[in-house]
Amino acid sequence: MRAIISHLKRNNLDVNGLDSRLFRFFGAPQSGWIEVKPTNTITQETSKGDLLYQLANSKAALKEITLIPGETMYFFIENISSTLGLDKQALWDSYYEHTSYPDGVILPNTYKVPIDIGPRYLMSYLISQSMKEHKRNAIKILGRYDEKQWFNYVTIASIIQKEAANKEEMPIVAAVIYNRLKVKMPLQMDGSLNYGQYSHQKVTPERIRMDKSVYNTYKNYGIPPYPVGSASMEAIIATIKPANVDYLYFVKNSSGNHSFSNSYKSHLENIRQ
Repeated sequence: MRAIISHLKRNNLDVNGLDSRLFRFFGAPQSGWIEVKPTNTITQETSKGDLLYQLANSKAALKEITLIPGETMYFFIENISSTLGLDKQALWDSYYEHTSYPDGVILPNTYKVPIDIGPRYLMSYLISQSMKEHKRNAIKILGRYDEKQWFNYVTIASIIQKEAANKEEMPIVAAVIYNRLKVKMPLQMDGSLNYGQYSHQKVTPERIRMDKSVYNTYKNYGIPPYPVGSASMEAIIATIKPANVDYLYFVKNSSGNHSFSNSYKSHLENIRQ
């Protein structure tokens, strides 16, 4: 509190020892950004008392930004820019100041941030908090944290997030991925092509032919080098603990879920149905 009183003095507000005691009486100020609203007071003493009261009791002026599971940084930054009025390029520049992963670092969640926060502080906060959570989750589930291993799981989980119809299917889709890798079969999953700006686009045969990115699992064997979007903890856990099944194929059925099979013949029959 002494630091706040000293700051007010340096900025030409007439405060004294009595004001310092009054400030302590009002309560403890919240750390970080707070919103002090204008008042209709007319005298200096009343205005000063009201200011000290607001400093001690006001809450931060916050806005919410939400990253949903499966969404990409491209659209998250679009949302941040629109919600907080921040420049998109400045957000991208700030993002890459703090990480080398194009996606999958910031965990899906709703974040409350000060309305006047800048791009650098915002990205520093989102990434540092998420990386701490990644580490905590890895230690909780695996007993240790190896960043390369963990983000390999996150990459697979980001594809599962795009492909699975629901949480129950996630461990089964994970098993399909591992089974295909085991028999050296291309993943050939549309979800891997829903990266970046293509997050909401239907994957067409033409898109598969034309896309030369590392995310094209029709052309590139194995999993992509980076996550294709955000992944929920359910998807990450499914990646670490896949179902014990021998499925290699799946196709969406009339219920909106998927029909799984372990042979191409059965897969064709599921397609026909």
